[in-house]
Amino acid sequence: MNNFVARVLQKAGLGTLLFDLLTEEEDAVYETRFNIDLLVERLIAATKWFMKDHKNIKMGYFGASTGAAAALQAAAGINIYAIVSRGGRPDLAMNYLSKVKAPTLLIVGGHDDVVIELNKKAYKELKTEKKLEIVPKATHLFEEPGALEKVADLAKDWFVKYLSYSK
Repeated sequence: MNNFVARVLQKAGLGTLLFDLLTEEEDAVYETRFNIDLLVERLIAATKWFMKDHKNIKMGYFGASTGAAAALQAAAGINIYAIVSRGGRPDLAMNYLSKVKAPTLLIVGGHDDVVIELNKKAYKELKTEKKLEIVPKATHLFEEPGALEKVADLAKDWFVKYLSYSK
């Protein structure tokens, strides 16, 4: 799924760096997937590593599920220009949301009722430019025909808008 989104972003002229925040062994342990502090630590380390040699690049984060919480929590403390959450759990970063400065797009499937409610609560806490997009008839993983394409297009448009150098 994330590979598909990355390809759409690349076709729009956006560079991508796609990686997992957990090893396969760590991901096999359900509780570790919800260790947001660990995910944030690794995301910030990867960001600093990349920015060391690319200081003039406007960076954005695309996160899914708990990766979205990690992206938001990390962005509360470093300079990120845009964030997109796909089926994310921004509620897991609730204490950091008011500190996020990057424009944030939350995308949720229309049939993902629990995650819609969690995103609505998180949305209220964000003090930056923000948007909540609900993809009709989509479930949590956006596996329905056209759903992932819609996610990719929304993400592309958001990143092009906020990562463009024409501003």
